[in-house]
Amino acid sequence: MAGAMLALLALLGASQVLKAYDYFSPWREQQQMYKLDIGWPKTPEDFTGQTFCVAVDSLHGLIYVGQRGDNVPKVLVFSEEGYFLYSWNDTVEMPHGIFVWNTATDSSVWVTDVGTGKYGHTVKQYSPLGKLMQVLGTPGNAGSSLIPLQFDQPAEIFVEENGDVYVVDGDGGMNNRLIKLSNDYKEIWLTGTNGTGIGQFKIPHSVTVDAFGRVWVADRDNKRIQVFDKVTGEWLGSWSSCFSEDGPYSVRFTADYKYLIVAQLNINRLAILAAPPVGAIGDCVMVHTIQLADETKPHLVDVDMKRGAIYVAEIGAQQVQKFVPLS
Repeated sequence: MAGAMLALLALLGASQVLKAYDYFSPWREQQQMYKLDIGWPKTPEDFTGQTFCVAVDSLHGLIYVGQRGDNVPKVLVFSEEGYFLYSWNDTVEMPHGIFVWNTATDSSVWVTDVGTGKYGHTVKQYSPLGKLMQVLGTPGNAGSSLIPLQFDQPAEIFVEENGDVYVVDGDGGMNNRLIKLSNDYKEIWLTGTNGTGIGQFKIPHSVTVDAFGRVWVADRDNKRIQVFDKVTGEWLGSWSSCFSEDGPYSVRFTADYKYLIVAQLNINRLAILAAPPVGAIGDCVMVHTIQLADETKPHLVDVDMKRGAIYVAEIGAQQVQKFVPLS
């Protein structure tokens, strides 16, 4: 083995080979990258339902948690230090995904609601204190129409700085699609039908956008991540080799966009994948994993884009855990 490595170094140049060997070395997977913050939150008993989703307001140091259950507040708000601050409940039925959108002058919280009652099948925008500001979809009515805009169990939303909106629709309903809307909520493009082919989905469950103009979708039941051009909606590639054991439930980038954090609910694991720079999507490379306790069931995650912490909403453990970077 050593002789072969020396020969390779001589032929191709030591620096290039060492760089490649370091990147793909299996030992990289053993390097611990995060540790659990055992002091977050300060009072875990504030979680009174199933915690389905979490969103970080990095600008103001706030953490929003969406939970489900009878007679429980649907949205809880914590400080980044873990102190419970307040909650709100109006017009939220069954939260599935949650996202914080910051502008230069304001902040708002978007919630996808998969309920089947009068508030369900919608994507809603709230003020930080829970005042309803905007409703997308037809409340209480599932559908596939674009005029008027309808959803069927919309799973998650991602909003860019300019206000463009990406919605993955839906979480087991009639739709299997990714929709991009303008900041005045008009369709820019739409892709996806039910199926296993290129650009098709079986439960598109989470969506995020990287710094290089690419949209990443957790295609849950197809056990893959699919990638699209954010301007045109063109399919750019997919990853499946990392998901033979369980499909991806959540996709979020680290603050430096070097890694993609993926929740895998059925095997109670977070996978940390190497994110490709500008250019080809390439193959999936798993750099590290965080193994959670049995029956934790991590559902959706979010990342503090200022401080680097990962927050994990766990429907089995009925809690949110915080993992902080070691460097």
